[in-house]
Parts: sequence; structure tokens; C-alpha cells
Amino acid sequence: MANSFSNWIIKKVGHWLLKNEPPHRAYLSDFHQICKEILPGDVLLIEGRNRISHIIQQITRSPWSHAALYIGTIPGIEDPELREKVKAAYSGNPETQLLIESEVGEGTIVSPISKYGSDHIRLLRPQGLTTPTIQKVIGYAINRLGRKYDFRHVFDLARFLFPWGLFPRRWRSSLFQHNALQPTEDICSSMIADAFYSVHFPILPLVQLNDAKNVELIQRNPRLFTPSDFDYSPYFNIIKYPIFKLSSDLLPNDLPWKKGVISDDLGIHDDPGQ
Repeated sequence: MANSFSNWIIKKVGHWLLKNEPPHRAYLSDFHQICKEILPGDVLLIEGRNRISHIIQQITRSPWSHAALYIGTIPGIEDPELREKVKAAYSGNPETQLLIESEVGEGTIVSPISKYGSDHIRLLRPQGLTTPTIQKVIGYAINRLGRKYDFRHVFDLARFLFPWGLFPRRWRSSLFQHNALQPTEDICSSMIADAFYSVHFPILPLVQLNDAKNVELIQRNPRLFTPSDFDYSPYFNIIKYPIFKLSSDLLPNDLPWKKGVISDDLGIHDDPGQ
């Protein structure tokens, strides 16, 4: 009975943490252009809109609370066996552009990129990978499909919002006693880090000198990665597609500025400088 009650509490807390807020501001990225230009193997960072996202943002001091790996469309996956695995996990149109992500409460799943059409996102592209290597990265992620996510991690995240003393000792997770960042890694980043590590791709390695004074790289534990680490990595290029792309034909002064008003992020007001 006690175990059933604790599971019920954990699920209730999970649903509360996962409830999305409506988008509260407009973003400058051209989502349709991103969908046209994104390539298999790219990493999508998302500024989430639920309570878990806000917790992760506070912990990591970054707007990025979630990461997903773009795998393209089902026909674009070269390995027939891997194609079948994606088909089994996603029953929609095979031409849909797809991501693999590890979602709290759902595990590792396939999602359409359109899922994040209303979110603030950033596109990252790994440097120097050949198409066969990218297919290996994607294959690794596909082989993780169906792995379950333990709701206990949701409960751990909720503890950032509540006093420690409210919970029975048996509910206190050892994760928090060793590494306060670990719940965020288990959500999404470790799966993607593992996929890139499978082809020895550096993300944020430890760099040091060995006994011979030569530089060597040491792989970080994938469980120590957060979404912001992909943003900080020097081995991923940040790809931006603004809604107005500046060029010799479109200068800053040519943008459709509304004159006489200014925004201070709390609202739009008359510009005192005009």
C-alpha cells in the first residue's frame, strides 16, 4: 500500500512538473527555415516551458533545458534494420522530419520536429563528421529507443522546489547526495553524449598534459553533461536563421522598425528618446 501511494505521489508530481506554459514571447528564429536547413546529426536545444525546464535552467544557469538529436526522415536512414526500428516507434508519415529525445516520464522516443515549432530553439551542427559517421551516431540513438525513464528522477527534480524535511527519508535520492546535476543529465543529454562518444567525437573533453608534456584529451562521463554543454562545446557550430537575414540588400535600417516605442521586456512604451 505504501509503495502504491508513493508511486501515485511521484506520478502526480511528474504531471505537475511537466505541464507546459504557453509561449510568453515571440522569437527571432525562422522555424520554417530551420526545418529546411537542418541536417541529420544536428542537435536541437530547446528552452522548455514547464517547471522541470525552469529547474534545469536555474541549475545550469542557461536558457537551454532540453536537447534532441535530429535523425531526418525515415527513408533517409541508410540501415534497413534501423529504419524498421524507427517505423515501430513512430507511426506517422515517413516523410516527417524526426528527432530522437529522452523525455522525462516517457523515456527515449521519436518525435516530429514540429513539436518545437512554438519554442525558443538553437540549432547546433557537429564539425567534421562524414555521412557514414553521422549514420553511426544516429544508429546509436535509434538503438536506445524504448529505454524507460524512471519517474523517480522526476521526483528528485521536484525536490528543488520543496523543503528537504517534507519527505520521508526512504524517498530521499542518493543522486542528490553525490551530484545535484545528475537528474538533468538523465533526462536527455547523456543519451546524446553517448551517441557522439560512440564515434569518439569530443564535446567538452578534459584537456591536460601527460607525463611527456603532450596534450591529451580525457572523455568526460556522459552523465555529467547538460544541454548547455553542447552550446558551449567548440566542436559544434551554432546555426542561426533569423526571421530577417541581413545582407547588402537588407541593411539594419531597412528592418520594419516601429518608431516612437521601446520595449523594456515588461511591456511596450513610448520611447522617451524620440
